[in-house]
Amino acid sequence: MIICIVGPTGVGKTKMSVELAKKYDAVIINCDAMQVYRGLDIGTAKVTEEEKENVPHYLFDIRDVTDDYSVFDYQRDARKLIEKFKDRNIIFVGGTGLYLKAALYDYRFSEEKWKKKDYSNYSNEELYKLALEKDPNCKIHPNNRIRLERFLSKTIIDGVEPKPLYEHTIIGLTTDRDILYDRINKRVDKMIEEGLIEEVKTFYDKKMLTMALYHGIGYKELYDYFDGKVTLEEAVNNIKQNSRHYAKRQYTFFNNQLDVKWFDVDFNNFNNTVNAVEEYIKEEIK
Repeated sequence: MIICIVGPTGVGKTKMSVELAKKYDAVIINCDAMQVYRGLDIGTAKVTEEEKENVPHYLFDIRDVTDDYSVFDYQRDARKLIEKFKDRNIIFVGGTGLYLKAALYDYRFSEEKWKKKDYSNYSNEELYKLALEKDPNCKIHPNNRIRLERFLSKTIIDGVEPKPLYEHTIIGLTTDRDILYDRINKRVDKMIEEGLIEEVKTFYDKKMLTMALYHGIGYKELYDYFDGKVTLEEAVNNIKQNSRHYAKRQYTFFNNQLDVKWFDVDFNNFNNTVNAVEEYIKEEIK
């Protein structure tokens, strides 16, 4: 059985994945594009050893921030794990919808089959916005027009939407927008308290500016602060704003690209949400 836990940042995906893994004796596979990188811990809200509760976790901390890691790499690594644990239950958890789709669907990356589209009437900024709608974690530079066009052109191969390769159930966690935005804002404040500034400064002092750091929310904004472009207050507000915008893009992808069963999270009693999800899964696997 493959269960996928998706949703916007800050809704409790990590907690849900661990609770379900304990119930179903499952392994957990990360599908968050930023959490594959070592050292990006606080800013990505990466699961801690304590939070894991002895459940096996995979595809976390597998690359240095200086390494390139693409959706193609993720597809290969995730499918190896699916094969390795084919006799066990598997839970995917994370907010990078394209990674999940690439792992579970017949998503091919054969350049010869890319269907070229005409983007000549689009500006670089418009292309970049389209790329973010397709993949909220897109790491292509906004001015790299050639790569943006190629990325957008391979959405559908030969006009056929990719088909699922594995039976799976996708659970989405959601909440009211105002509640979500408040949780995101408070989460950023907590990250600052827990040492996000120091975490980012470690990379900044080493003069590291990789694709992961350039696109990682919480990292790029604090780089601007260290460069003297903004005040610390402005940088923190930018992190909150960009996190909220990212949540919107995540919803867009999940609703348009994946078959998701959504559950409103009961933050006052999270077990109520866990029980509701378990009841749904029970009905799905009958």
